[in-house]
Amino acid sequence: MAIYRDPIFGVGVPVAEPLPAWMTLGFRFGDKGTHTSRTIMVEELNGLLRACPPDAKRADYVRAATEENCLGKQTVATRVLTLQRLSELYGLDEGVPMFRLLRVFWGADDAARPVLALLTALARDPLLRATAPVVMEMRPGEEIARQRLTDALRAAVEGRLNDDSLDKVVRNAASSWTQSGHLEGRSRKKRARLQSTPGATAYAMLLGYLMGVRGGALFDTLFAHVLDRDANELTFLAMDAKRLGLLDIKSGGGMLVVSFDALLTEDERRLSHGAH
Repeated sequence: MAIYRDPIFGVGVPVAEPLPAWMTLGFRFGDKGTHTSRTIMVEELNGLLRACPPDAKRADYVRAATEENCLGKQTVATRVLTLQRLSELYGLDEGVPMFRLLRVFWGADDAARPVLALLTALARDPLLRATAPVVMEMRPGEEIARQRLTDALRAAVEGRLNDDSLDKVVRNAASSWTQSGHLEGRSRKKRARLQSTPGATAYAMLLGYLMGVRGGALFDTLFAHVLDRDANELTFLAMDAKRLGLLDIKSGGGMLVVSFDALLTEDERRLSHGAH
């Protein structure tokens, strides 16, 4: 069996094992994930965030989903289960820094929302993350090879999921990559080139920053690679993000400095500086 290495460590990240600070910030690791039963559920996430103000508490999300049924589910049990899965993927708690920051970007760049959801899910669902190298290596127009996804997942879970479960994860992951814009088509899904935005670019760089990545290496993380743009194109998008107040970027003397001081709390800055 192939030796699995979490793709989050494959590019850009300066250490090889999860750090406690990462979990505090909202990242998740291991061999379990929400994609055994659900996709990234962009429509449901958008409905829930639309129903709750940016400063909503955890109880507000629970009430909106279960009592007010903002997700449009027929039974209470389905509402509760959907809320649970959304919580696994996104946090749904202002005390989780990644979710707090997601809400900032969600309101700043409407067009980026599907990619923002995917990026957050990649940071929080190891099963979805295991499929990323397969999707990223595909050429535009290439039909996805389900067996490659299955093999990547099997290596990631080391036999902990049976073939039926692996097949369900493959279907859900393919749907998630379609929702984000990386794949297109129904029964036969093909690779599409993502239309990146300044908001998605800044958020991808922020996720790398939270893990302790700095400077030009922010263009070489898993999250940056998901944007389907080279470093020069990402730099231009980052400059646009700066004009939107989503990051600060300076270059000179061959050095690139990217910071998020205007967005991060003191605790978040301390955790991100300790995450390396």
